[in-house]
Amino acid sequence: MKTLGLIAGMGELPKLVAEEAKSKGYRVVAVALEPLADKGLASHVDEIRHVNVGKLGEIIDSLKKNNVKKAVMAGKVPKSLLYKSKIVPDFRAIKLLFSLKDKSDDSILLAIAKELEKDGITLLNTTDFSSGLVTPEGLLTEERLSENEWRDIAFGWKIAKEIGRLDIGQTVIIKDQAVMAIEAIEGTDEAILRGGKLAREGAVVVKVSKPQQDMRFDVPVVGMTTLKSMIEVNARVLAVEAGKSILLKREKMIKEADEAGISIVGYEE
Repeated sequence: MKTLGLIAGMGELPKLVAEEAKSKGYRVVAVALEPLADKGLASHVDEIRHVNVGKLGEIIDSLKKNNVKKAVMAGKVPKSLLYKSKIVPDFRAIKLLFSLKDKSDDSILLAIAKELEKDGITLLNTTDFSSGLVTPEGLLTEERLSENEWRDIAFGWKIAKEIGRLDIGQTVIIKDQAVMAIEAIEGTDEAILRGGKLAREGAVVVKVSKPQQDMRFDVPVVGMTTLKSMIEVNARVLAVEAGKSILLKREKMIKEADEAGISIVGYEE
């Protein structure tokens, strides 16, 4: 039987990736990153090892001991963890961090991929095991958009792509063709709360893949927490890049968006 390693961060995505991998005939060996991974992941995989997110050497050793040659990353790992004292990196992680030209997402994740390759482990695209979750193109909810909201999406799209190119973030919050907030290290939900409060109501949230997006990691993901943040600040529209992003719990999210008067759009330029 084929074996797939699963390096699991926060949220529902690792469980869904594990389920699709098993449906494709894989034995799934998970490394659950503590303190991030969902405690319920164990029931969705064949083997699991809980490892502190800072212990890169132990993460790789856990995969090697299970003869993992191919692996996938799934679930959010906030970069802000680098600045929290409870995360203590091991020697291999420290060595990797000191080798970086900068601490952008791409620099860190590409370096991790190279470390895995040194030990014979190839990272696969996250979307290889989440095909049913990829955002389709078009309006997904009942509520239609005004012409001004479509303009906000087009305006925000160019800015989001540019901050993605600079590896700052993937999300912008727009109101009347003005930028209310851009995502940085705080993450999408915090950016929505900050920008939405400035907009007061009617904000348009645009989330895209980077122009240089590596589908092995950092694929844009939206889910119920994104929607809850929008509801909290009376935001109006969520535009997510079609074909290059993941939409979690789609039916539930669309139902609750309709109830809240929020439009969700799978957008392509």
